[in-house]
Amino acid sequence: MPGIELRGVSNFILHNIDLKIHDGEFLVVLGPNGAGKTTLLNVIAGLIPYEGNVLFNGAQIDELPPYRRNIGYVFQNLALFPHLSVQENVAFGLNAQKRNGEDSEARINSLLHTWGLGNIAHRYVGTLSGGERQKVAIARALATQPQALLLDEPFTSLDRGTSIYLQREIKAIQQKLGITTVYVTHNQREAEEMADRIAVMHDGAIEQLSRPEDVFFSPRSKRVAEFIGSPNIFPCDTHRRLTRGLAEIRSGDLVIVVPDDGETVRKVAILPRDVYLSKNPIPGPHINRYIGRIDRLTPSMGHTLIRLRVTGHTILAEQPTEVAQRMGLAVGDRVHVALMLKWIKVLSKP
Repeated sequence: MPGIELRGVSNFILHNIDLKIHDGEFLVVLGPNGAGKTTLLNVIAGLIPYEGNVLFNGAQIDELPPYRRNIGYVFQNLALFPHLSVQENVAFGLNAQKRNGEDSEARINSLLHTWGLGNIAHRYVGTLSGGERQKVAIARALATQPQALLLDEPFTSLDRGTSIYLQREIKAIQQKLGITTVYVTHNQREAEEMADRIAVMHDGAIEQLSRPEDVFFSPRSKRVAEFIGSPNIFPCDTHRRLTRGLAEIRSGDLVIVVPDDGETVRKVAILPRDVYLSKNPIPGPHINRYIGRIDRLTPSMGHTLIRLRVTGHTILAEQPTEVAQRMGLAVGDRVHVALMLKWIKVLSKP
């Protein structure tokens, strides 16, 4: 599989993009709507004009039309053919390339089996659920054994449970195939869970390219920090393993239970929107539960940033303004605070 490189790529949205995507890497391009994420995919695929160069394994492919770049592309709207069956959709690229021998038939059957589509292979795609249509689109993109796979917000129209299931499936298959993959999303949780590295885009430029933990712990620009949400970061003074998968850290007087992967924890972080607040005691296991006092409320664009003092620390929480008003939050209020274990991020590497 090739590494992909963009050198000085510009067009009506992108501004002098330099980007190296490693061979076999799962790169997530993260950013708000209008940042240029889809345009970046379309440049790699050769679907729109651009200045600069796109290289696969060091060789320029700028003069190659899209069908000769050997790229699998899952579009946001999926672009499935409603007049074709599931099997015919998956086979479309192979048939277009006149690759319809026994090997191609075996590959199609293998993909139908891998994605659990065998029992609906003869149904038309208009009769399928959203998750089934997504599977068909991914299987079709992989059928021609592409050099690279591009995915443009493929799961935004799905419910959370189906989306999580398909994210895990595509990540597992990507790792098995070792295919270089570029995945576009505006969803930070998707980016964190799936990426080897994250490229954060804003206004047609890449603001930061780094490991997921570095994006969340060490945003390199104000724009990245504002988009991510300025996480609460707690340096680890002491670290003690409790049981398999869990550890306890101390940061000053604050004791936090965190996920444990066997490595020494250097810092932990949690985003303001993941800090849970209540006027009443919070149900559930009594871990990461604290009492705080509100010392500032800052409304901004439909949300209210709430600054709390908790055990000698300043912790930021965020609520939709209407929720904060409904709760009757005010400066000086004593509130119950929970740092939800599943949203705590752990930094172990230097």
